[in-house]
Amino acid sequence: MNPLEGTGPLGPLLPEHISEFVVGIVLFIIICLIVWKVIVPRFETMYAERTESIRGGIDRAEQAQAEAEAALAQYRQRLATADDEAAKIREAAKQAGAQIQADMRTQAEQDAARIVSSARVQVEAEKTAAIETLRKDVGTMATTLAGKILGESLDDDARVSRTVDSFISSLSEDSPQK
Repeated sequence: MNPLEGTGPLGPLLPEHISEFVVGIVLFIIICLIVWKVIVPRFETMYAERTESIRGGIDRAEQAQAEAEAALAQYRQRLATADDEAAKIREAAKQAGAQIQADMRTQAEQDAARIVSSARVQVEAEKTAAIETLRKDVGTMATTLAGKILGESLDDDARVSRTVDSFISSLSEDSPQK
């Protein structure tokens, strides 16, 4: 006999005896009650736990994202503050450098003026000393030369001094002035 063909006049799905049908329905109801009372609550509990876990994960992720955004904002603020402070420090360093440079320039100008003034005083003193030395040397030479020319000794200091002074005066008048 072919298993696909029906065993009775109503077909293969309907039982031949009504007792089989009643037992099937009772067993079906018992299985449904067991599933409804035991398995469905466990699934619901597991589903609720899973939902809560996912919701908690989402909340934690959102909180972590909010903290990350806050940290990023704080980092950007600190970076901007650091940039501002660096700009202020650079500007202060430029100003300090300019001030130091100006002070050094002023000091150098003062030192140069002092050196030039000192050199002028020294040159003037050396000039005066050279003139005095020349007067004495020229006077001595002139007196000696005049004595040799005249053939007499010119030992009178006052007369020699007057002669030398008049000679030097005449040289100063004849020489071109600068």
